Amino acid sequence: MDEVEFLRGRVYGADHDDAGPRPDRTYAQLVGGPLDGLLLDVTDRTRHELREVALITEIGRYGPGGRALYGRRSGDDRRFDWLGDTPGAP
Repeated sequence: MDEVEFLRGRVYGADHDDAGPRPDRTYAQLVGGPLDGLLLDVTDRTRHELREVALITEIGRYGPGGRALYGRRSGDDRRFDWLGDTPGAP
């Protein structure tokens, strides 16, 4: 199983031992890009904060420390589409 398949169906940023979704949390699905299929916990974030998110990833174009950019899909708050990758902060 490659790393991308291993990550599918898991929650972004969760510990590997507890990476499944929790019933008391709200999630959006990441669509496309290096984090495709992962769930993003959006429980305590405002709509403004979730317009666009930059998520650290080891498997994007810029490797370790790079960011994958995702934006909320118009008309569907439960899906975030991949917008591209960006280098991490210096």
